[in-house]
This record gives sequence, C-alpha cells and structure tokens, in this order.
Amino acid sequence: MAVTVGEVVKVLAEWAPVSLKESWDNPGLLVGSPNEPVQKIMVTLDVMRDSVDYAVAHGVNLIVSHHPIIFSGLKALRSDTYDGDMYQKLLAHHISVYSAHTNLDSADGGVNDVLARRLGLREVTGLVPGVKEPLYKVAVYVPESHSEAVRQAMAAAGAGYTGNYSDCSFTVKGDGRFKPRAGANPFIGSIGTVETVREERIETIVPQPKLPALLAAVLQVHPYEEPAYDVYPLANEGHQYAMGRVGLWPTPEPAGIVLQKIKRALKRDVLPFAGDADTMVTKVALLGGAGAGFMKLAKEAGAQLYLTGDIRYHDAQEAVKLGIVAADGGHFGTEYPIVSDLQERLRAAGRERKWAIECISDPTSRDMFHYIK
Repeated sequence: MAVTVGEVVKVLAEWAPVSLKESWDNPGLLVGSPNEPVQKIMVTLDVMRDSVDYAVAHGVNLIVSHHPIIFSGLKALRSDTYDGDMYQKLLAHHISVYSAHTNLDSADGGVNDVLARRLGLREVTGLVPGVKEPLYKVAVYVPESHSEAVRQAMAAAGAGYTGNYSDCSFTVKGDGRFKPRAGANPFIGSIGTVETVREERIETIVPQPKLPALLAAVLQVHPYEEPAYDVYPLANEGHQYAMGRVGLWPTPEPAGIVLQKIKRALKRDVLPFAGDADTMVTKVALLGGAGAGFMKLAKEAGAQLYLTGDIRYHDAQEAVKLGIVAADGGHFGTEYPIVSDLQERLRAAGRERKWAIECISDPTSRDMFHYIK
C-alpha cells in the first residue's frame, strides 16, 4: 500500500509539533493534499524555482522545507510571476510541500540542537524560553484481562514520561457495571442484563500534542465496544521548549581559534564577527537563522561567543558594548545542517515503518549570498 503525504506529515509533526511555532509563522502542509501518494521525498532549506524544476524532473512527490513556501497571504496567483510559476508546476505535477520553520527551531533535535552538535557543544540547554507543553491526565477503565495491553499501548503512544522516567502509570482495581441495551454488541455480558466486571482504572500523563495518538492507540486495543475514559487538563508544567542553545565549548580557547573552527564546521567562505578575538571562550550560545535580537540573552547565559545569522552593523556595535563576541554564520550557514539531519531521520522512519520511499536532499540548495574572494 502506498505511503501518503499525510502519513509522512504525521511523523514530521511528531518531531516538530506545529504548536511550537511563533505567532507570525506559517508552517504546515502548504501545497498539495495529504492523500497524495509518496514514493520520493526531497528535503531542502528553501523552495526555489530550481528546487521545483529538479523535483519535477526527478519524480519527487513531496518536498520538505524549512522555510515556508507561502509565508503571508496570497493576493493573486499568476503563473507569470516567480512564485506563481512554482505553484503551477507543483500542483500540475502533484508535488506537495510541507514546511517546518520556527517549530523546528524550538523542537528537541531540531535546527539548534543539530547546530550545537555540529559544533561539539556539551551540557546544552535552551537559550530563549518558548512554549511550555500542556499536560493532560488520561484515565482509562479496562477489564483486568486487557489491562497490560492498554498500558503498553499508552506507553508506545508517548504517554507516561516524567523527567528521566518512562512507562509511568497508576492503577486502581474495582468493579465496573453496565447494562448492554438493544443494538449493542458487548464484549462481556448480555443484552438487558446488568453486568459486573473486575476492571482496572489506569492513569497516565500525556503532553497535548500526543493526546490524539494516545486515545487512538487505547481505542485500538481496548476490548469494549464503548470504552470509558476521562481526560483532565493539568496545572502541572510540561516540557519547556526553547529557541537557541547554550553549551560548553569542548576546550577553553581564544575566540579567534573558536571562530576558525566554526568557519570550518559550517563550511563558510567567510565568517564575519564583532568583538575581541582574544576573549577566552568556555561557553557558546547559538541560534540558527536571524537571531541577533537575542544577543543580550546570550550574554546573560554566560556565553563569551554568540553564533547566529543576519547580524547588522548596529548589532555588531551592541556586541562590543556587551563584551561578547558575535559571529555571523549566515542565515543559510546556521540552518543548512538540518537538511541532512532531516533526510537521515526520514530515511530511518521509512525503514522502521517499511515505507517504500526514497529520500534525497536538494542538490540545487545554495546560499542566496555570493562572496568575492
């Protein structure tokens, strides 16, 4: 059976829930249909005309991009414009586009974790506090004969995580009573007769994005025709997501040496920076993309060097005033590492689910800036 766009999107949304996006952002399935079949996926940073032409020529069915192909409201859709030409080709060839932007910036294992890993940072924490994941308690009533199957399904769906512990749940045993009415097809009992069954009430905690999957998993393994369950919103604070990262540099070194290593790690032709190159660096803060506005937070987090993109002249002045070294790795340079990571993760997800799909990275991807050497 063919894999659909919707199935791939579901996996991507589990990695980077859309609920993590900034209010101004526009991630999601922006072109195409969740019902389209997928045999070939292409991962890219930006969807440009060359990307679309390559996708058409090489049988790509789904493009997964970081930057949204549609960012603000469309007021016209004309094929004689750059964007309109792309949209027309995508729709004519049934190529869908899914974009994960600021939600992938904040996600665990997303843009900033990949960048921190590329630089070899240790003891990494978040830089800019973001969404706190809402928590729910789910209580399910199940006959004792099927309690273990339900517990396992809950854990497999992502419930029962508390700190560094998984598979957490609580059980109370008691008697469940019900009377099947006309038209029912009871697993236990007879029509018109009150039945008493030894049951367990299984309680567990689940983050909001995983709640629908949890309920679906429970209903799939629960033996009752009409399972009884309760869902309670909790005041407990869930996982704290964050944009950007802060971590220890592997070995204390002068900023000048650190900058050279960053330049090589990101494969940059140039690496503009502001600040004192003799500053001893023990802690580095970073934020992929345009993050110059968070330089003060980087300083307050104890970083001696802050890596981001799109640093302006007056941002450089601010870095000097703050006494922090600010490095401009470029918007493309600080975000592009996520492309190969997403490609490998999609390949692994395909193998795990036995999907017959191919996943490639966009060979036309390039920095929008050129540098004269």
